[in-house]
Amino acid sequence: MTDFDTIDYFTDPALVADPHPYYDHLRSKCPVHPLPVYNVIAVTGYEEASEIFRNADVFSNIIAPIGPFPPLPFEPEGDDISAQIEAHRDQFPMSEHLVTFDPPQHQRTRSLLGKLLTPRRIKENEDFLWGLADRQIDEFLGTGRCEVMKEYAQPFALLTIADLLGVPEEDHEAFRIHLGAQKPGAMSEADALAHNPLEFLDTKFSAYIRDRRATPRGDVLTALAESTFPDGETPEVIELVRLATFLFGAGQDTTARLITASLQKIGEDTELQKLLREDRDRIPNFVEEMLRMEGTVKSDFRLARKTSTVGGVEIPAGTTVMINPGAVNRDPRHFEDPHEFDADRHNAREHLAFGKGIHSCPGGPLSRTEARITIERFLDRTTDITISEEHHGPAGDRRYTYEPTYILRGLTALHLDLAPVS
Repeated sequence: MTDFDTIDYFTDPALVADPHPYYDHLRSKCPVHPLPVYNVIAVTGYEEASEIFRNADVFSNIIAPIGPFPPLPFEPEGDDISAQIEAHRDQFPMSEHLVTFDPPQHQRTRSLLGKLLTPRRIKENEDFLWGLADRQIDEFLGTGRCEVMKEYAQPFALLTIADLLGVPEEDHEAFRIHLGAQKPGAMSEADALAHNPLEFLDTKFSAYIRDRRATPRGDVLTALAESTFPDGETPEVIELVRLATFLFGAGQDTTARLITASLQKIGEDTELQKLLREDRDRIPNFVEEMLRMEGTVKSDFRLARKTSTVGGVEIPAGTTVMINPGAVNRDPRHFEDPHEFDADRHNAREHLAFGKGIHSCPGGPLSRTEARITIERFLDRTTDITISEEHHGPAGDRRYTYEPTYILRGLTALHLDLAPVS
């Protein structure tokens, strides 16, 4: 039996396939509970997580994507380490990206993103998504089977963001190749560059933005190139390039895993699949319940910049605070029968899979749209979707593998058998 009081959450493979018994154990002790390693406090309670997400003045995002690794580049001193964080900001991993920014830099930079991820732009992008879903499905439907992650979810999520940012259609195939979402069996045209996707993105978007600034075309890339900060200042090219790479990095993988988990659930639950086939209006709430039950962000981190108290527990300045959305979204104080999947759950949308407050995921509405359209087209174009017993074993004895990481929750692969509509 696993000793949850001494286990290392960050390295122990026993928690990869199903971390929820561990989360429940932590919550039973206290929704805000110190771990035995790395000066980390784990937050597994809904209200407590909400409070931390909302309080950017006390909890810094500087370590949001990586947590306690590497250790802080300084020794915390006193009950307010704000000055130390700013003095050492450049020494933190990924400190040049939006996800690690704190106010006021965060609001200033995110304002640029808000001009791209508007409801109108997402609606315009939706027309592209319907056709993209069909084109992706066309690549494998005739075989009666697919591996969802590689053959559908990753290229679909990648090309969605490419279209949203206005990447010319003639460059879409290059993006698939260099960002690891090429068609099955296709060879990379530049293996060396394919191993450095950030270099590819930097090169492409630097060229796009410089071109549009020199020769505006009235397209989305021109809008990005001509965007300004709230005070009217024009961003440097590198600042816009980082926004673009952030969207590809943050949006592609997480959405691909949401799509894969959703199709796994549909393939496993024949009654649910029948229900969704007969009533497509249930799909949006189904997606919300999937986000609640199987949200792709496993751990989200904050650094306590000021000594504070949350849930009756003192959190000293300099402490790494780990919010576990998977635990928070199954807090029985907020969600009735939290471990039961309920496609009609009345408060499913109250999940914190996309965070909360100023750092809530800006791509949440787009991710929801991608999942909804995917599910509709898979149901439209098949009469049955089942889990491949050849790859995953029979019902009741399934074999699934999950990414061995403390940051993201997701299958490494999902093989489906598909019965195409004749």
